[in-house]
Amino acid sequence: MRKVRVKVPASTANLGPGFDSLGMALNLYAWIDMAIAEKTSFHLIGDQMKGLPTDKSNLIYKVAQMVFEEAGVHHPELEIAMYSDIPLTRGLGSSASAIVGALAAANALVDNKLSNDQLFQIATRLEKHPDNVGASLFGGIVVAFWDGDRAEYIRLEPDEHLEALVAIPAFQLSTEKARGVMPQQVSMKDAVFNLSHSSLLVAALSTGNLDMIRHAMKDALHQPYRAPLIPGMSKILEEAVQHGALGAALSGAGPTILTLMDSRSGRKEELEAFLKDTLKAEHIEAEALWLKPSREGVTVQFIGADDAQLSEMIKNQGVRC
Repeated sequence: MRKVRVKVPASTANLGPGFDSLGMALNLYAWIDMAIAEKTSFHLIGDQMKGLPTDKSNLIYKVAQMVFEEAGVHHPELEIAMYSDIPLTRGLGSSASAIVGALAAANALVDNKLSNDQLFQIATRLEKHPDNVGASLFGGIVVAFWDGDRAEYIRLEPDEHLEALVAIPAFQLSTEKARGVMPQQVSMKDAVFNLSHSSLLVAALSTGNLDMIRHAMKDALHQPYRAPLIPGMSKILEEAVQHGALGAALSGAGPTILTLMDSRSGRKEELEAFLKDTLKAEHIEAEALWLKPSREGVTVQFIGADDAQLSEMIKNQGVRC
């Protein structure tokens, strides 16, 4: 029985003004083992996996079947194991990582009958936006669009000095709720504001002009409307640069808050303390994590009978639980 193991990076989307169009992979990971079997079974590892479906309604199973259908093969029974360091519904691309991981694993099991572009199109249709899935699939920074029919992207290589500090609140925030507070129409002024800032941010990231990020990483389309859902967020967005950040943004739909920093800065402790203290003042418990852009997207390897089971690998490597 052939078994495949995939490793998928987390992602942060929007980066402020690039709503539904900018994504960056982060070195926080999910793992999925998948094999064709005689009977479907699931092994979901870790406390945050509790409550997820362990039958054929599971997202990973359903996405795998989409690949098989597109490839013209029939494999209704699968053995699936999953572990993830990526917190669920926190704005770090947990659903995108599951989709991309399932696509890559299933495609490997059928000898990669589908191209990366086909996988990207399927993932985008499922997520309804290409930023998170593009980053998890290709790694680095992804600039993309989806017109409701087809997605296109350009990948940027992250600057070697770019680093991220994320503050992950201890509460969940669904994408549906975060999108529900946004207006259906925006003013011409706000539209132009975001177009100019998003364009400047892409230019800064692609040229390595990190100092320009502080001017570019501002938004008028979604963060002002989502700020009331996350007490302390407005203060962090307004003042993070005063404590050493290159810029700050809501990560995806939130509630995680992302700050970017030049790794050569000597103000990492100051920035971390500012984020923690600001959220603590609002009685919000949060975990702060220093991360780096993941230059590598989803990776795939076949494993044999002598290789460690996923649960053993997690234990042996001592990955974050």
